[in-house]
Amino acid sequence: MANLPPSAPPYQREEEVGARQRLARSDKEPGFLPIYTNAFDRVFISLVILIGIHLLWLRFMEPALPIEVATVISLAIGIYIVRRG
Repeated sequence: MANLPPSAPPYQREEEVGARQRLARSDKEPGFLPIYTNAFDRVFISLVILIGIHLLWLRFMEPALPIEVATVISLAIGIYIVRRG
């Protein structure tokens, strides 16, 4: 029995499982965002873009087109980011 290698401590086994899970996640097709994101991150990014589009719209496009057009554009971009990001 002395020739048998000692069993790995539990924390090393957890690290191996965590590493395998990370590899399994990275095997999925990544989105177009250059960072790893979950759904909440993508919703937050979409909201930041929505605010930016509206501010730029109010500054440059408001005399020509109403703000509702900016809302439709930013919602379409937001839905795309949340689904494909």
